[in-house]
Amino acid sequence: MDLVAYYDAYWTQADDTFDHERLELLASRVRAGEKVLEVDCGPGVLAKKMRERGADVTATDLSSVAVQRARDKGIPAQQVDIDTQDLPFADATFDVVVSNSAIEHRFFHERSFDECARVLKPGGRFIVCLPNIAHWKCRLWVLSGRFPYVQHSPTDAMHLRFFTVREAKRLCRARNLEPLEVDGSASLWARDFYPAFFRKPVVRNVYKWLAHVWPSMFARDFVLVCRKKEAV
Repeated sequence: MDLVAYYDAYWTQADDTFDHERLELLASRVRAGEKVLEVDCGPGVLAKKMRERGADVTATDLSSVAVQRARDKGIPAQQVDIDTQDLPFADATFDVVVSNSAIEHRFFHERSFDECARVLKPGGRFIVCLPNIAHWKCRLWVLSGRFPYVQHSPTDAMHLRFFTVREAKRLCRARNLEPLEVDGSASLWARDFYPAFFRKPVVRNVYKWLAHVWPSMFARDFVLVCRKKEAV
């Protein structure tokens, strides 16, 4: 399958509608003055948020359509297919590397982790957001012998790889990236995944709190923040 052509077509028809609560979980962890790379940035919505916080943001994406849309927002962006190409930056270039719900769409997910770690400075932070296949609802599906492909869920048919918090930590530690923090986004807007009951005001607030304090169980998407260890 030609993922470049697929995502060129996808970003030609998709708009800039995103889960801004989830994006803020990522953007809030970036500080003014930091040199930031977002890998697989899509149309640059998160990159723009980070730039507005004062970060010096650079981005890449495999889709030329997405790259142009990011450039239209003022983000320096390059087309890079990280499945087959190295990131066009020297080792230890960036203070922060961000990957927002992108690695699950890749054939060779370990290359994404490798390249993100390579271009990150020692002491720098890797911030990665991934869909949580260990969400309680996915656990119930598997226990009942099911694995339905549900749009906007961790089993979305666009996902090629699946992750838990524990597995993501293992992948990061194998690349000298030490986990510091885990957060979670409930993503209750995903109506095909959550019944309407979860969007009632009191239930919604409690559930969002649970997603933050126990992301491995209650978050649809988890955010893992790691620090790259100094070379020994």
